[in-house]
This record gives sequence, C-alpha cells and structure tokens, in this order.
Amino acid sequence: MLVTTTENVPGYRVTAVKGQIFGVVVRSRSLVGNVSAALRSLGGGEITEYTRLVEDTRRHALDRMIENARLVGANAVVMMRFDSSEMGQTMTEVVAYGTAVVLDPAPPA
Repeated sequence: MLVTTTENVPGYRVTAVKGQIFGVVVRSRSLVGNVSAALRSLGGGEITEYTRLVEDTRRHALDRMIENARLVGANAVVMMRFDSSEMGQTMTEVVAYGTAVVLDPAPPA
C-alpha cells in the first residue's frame, strides 16, 4: 500500500475517498527499561531504550493504520502524519493518521 505525506501522487489520480483512518498504539517501558534509561541519562547522549521504543511504536501505529485503510477498501493513504503524547509519566501514545483513498493511474496527457 502506498503511504505518502503529500496530497497528490504524481502519475495517479484519486478516484475515491474512503475517509479518515488512523492507527493508535499506547506503550510503556518496563521497570528495568526505565531504570536503565534513567542511569544512561546521567551521562547524557542518546537514550537508545527510548529511541527503540518510539521507533517500534511508530511502526506499529503505521501498520495498524494501513490495515484500517485496507479494511475500508483503500489502496493508498495520503496526507499521512504522526502525532504523539505522554499519558501519565510512563506511557506514550502514538497515532498514525491520514486519508484513505483509491488511486488509479492517471490517463496520459
């Protein structure tokens, strides 16, 4: 499935708009991960435990969004965006969202 942050896709035209779709994931770090990250933060630099958590969570949210687009009969998602927020002090919510559409090749000019 094509997923793009743009509104238009060169060489294609939107033939149907299926609507807004999203994928939501809420994750928390384990106690061991939080302690490890806290100790690492004392020295400064990247906290790889949290980097991996955010990357994995974004991928999971994107996969859920794509599955939701398939369920409504779309073959692409345009204007895709991510949003994230903290829930409490230990959880992160990541949302991938966009517009599910059907794209067909544009006729030659």
